[in-house]
Amino acid sequence: MAVTAETRVGPAAVPPVATRRRSRRSAPAGGGRRSRPLTAYLFLAPYLVLFLGFIILPAIYGIWISLHDYDFVLPYKPWVGLDNYVSLFTPGSRDFGDFWQSMGATGIFTGLSVPCLVVLPLGIAVLLNRKFPGRTFFRAVFFLPYVLGVAVIGLLFRYILDPNVGVVNYFLGRNIPWTTDLPWVWVSLVGMTVWWTLGFNATIYLAGLTDIPRELYEAAEMDGASRGQQFWNVTLPGLRPVLVFVVTTTILASANMFGQQLLLTKGAPGTSTRTIIGYIATEGLSSFRMGAAAAMSYILAIFLLIISLVVFRVFRERQDES
Repeated sequence: MAVTAETRVGPAAVPPVATRRRSRRSAPAGGGRRSRPLTAYLFLAPYLVLFLGFIILPAIYGIWISLHDYDFVLPYKPWVGLDNYVSLFTPGSRDFGDFWQSMGATGIFTGLSVPCLVVLPLGIAVLLNRKFPGRTFFRAVFFLPYVLGVAVIGLLFRYILDPNVGVVNYFLGRNIPWTTDLPWVWVSLVGMTVWWTLGFNATIYLAGLTDIPRELYEAAEMDGASRGQQFWNVTLPGLRPVLVFVVTTTILASANMFGQQLLLTKGAPGTSTRTIIGYIATEGLSSFRMGAAAAMSYILAIFLLIISLVVFRVFRERQDES
């Protein structure tokens, strides 16, 4: 008896209809893989358009401005080449003294505020990560100041720390020049900034703490590790990526501080607390020297880029050592 294709047993006995159905099912899958990159770019398109229009093109245009004696009021904007950059490094020039004095003030503020905004939020996050009654309420309390604008914070602390009618001096019974004399102005600026932005870093730390497996703490506890040893050997290594983010963003934010000194001290005493962003704003918007202001902005950007690379390098070396 002849054996037909329909009566065969094994891999060769697949009916032609089933073969056609299988090929039809597999065809769209291949086309789907080819269309996935296009779909991804379509989703990215709105962000890429905004990034190009508000970041890349303004940055390129800013470089062009920095190479000109640019006054947006006057129609003629002469080419000066690198003179705006050279002036920042030439002693005795118009911009040399004020520029580096403002950079120094920015460095002081950054050096004082960054350690506080890295260490204090970490301690608060560790405490708020434990289970206790009212934990959600206290998390909200610490984060609440961050939702306020810099104008609200600046005016609030200006009245609280006013040397003559401020609430702080009233309760202390002393006339401390919080907003008019050194070193109190730095205490005021750093304290206000820490109180304002501490909740954001604490929230980032809390998110990182929830990603650390609980089993690591249980294993460390079984090995007899104390709370301090658990913190150094489990918590900190688990938070290393979060620490990189917090340290980098805090340095960048502190180096770009402007609203606090404008509203609280106005650069006083003299120009001691005038940060580099304040000086750039004054030169560009008040003195109409947009070319010089743009050059200062790019020098600041280079400094911040170098600092960010150093931070990444330090954390990477520590990760390799561990």
